[in-house]
Amino acid sequence: MNQREDKNTAIGTVIEALPNTLFRVDLGDGKVIISYLAGKMRVNRIKVLLGDRVEVLLDPYGGKGRIIKRG
Repeated sequence: MNQREDKNTAIGTVIEALPNTLFRVDLGDGKVIISYLAGKMRVNRIKVLLGDRVEVLLDPYGGKGRIIKRG
């Protein structure tokens, strides 16, 4: 099992781009969270645009999420 699979991830859609690589992501079940780009995505300059489907690693405390995959 991949290390990413045993963590709490969700798939959502980017609905708004905010400053400092923050994004508002709709998870589809009525939840809208603020997410930031993972370090690997920043280093490799992966672009995330409005309407993109992204995989988000959810914070265990429910505050933010980290975008770990675009696709």
